Amino acid sequence: MQTRNKILDDISALMTNAMGVAQGAKDEAGTAMSGMMDRWLADRDFVTREEFEAVRGMAQKAREENAALLARIEAFEAKKK
Repeated sequence: MQTRNKILDDISALMTNAMGVAQGAKDEAGTAMSGMMDRWLADRDFVTREEFEAVRGMAQKAREENAALLARIEAFEAKKK
């Protein structure tokens, strides 16, 4: 009976080790794929979300300033008449 439990223990340990190796391979593949995607995106000159949001904010501010300046110009023109 002891031999049988030893065999089952060995099989269990083998399966546990195999699962650990599989998980490590999965993690390594994920890291490699992430690195490849980062390099691919960098080569394409795509912007990050943060950069996009910063430029978007600047554009919104410029539109607001343009609207304010247009209102001032219209007010000056109205005074001239």
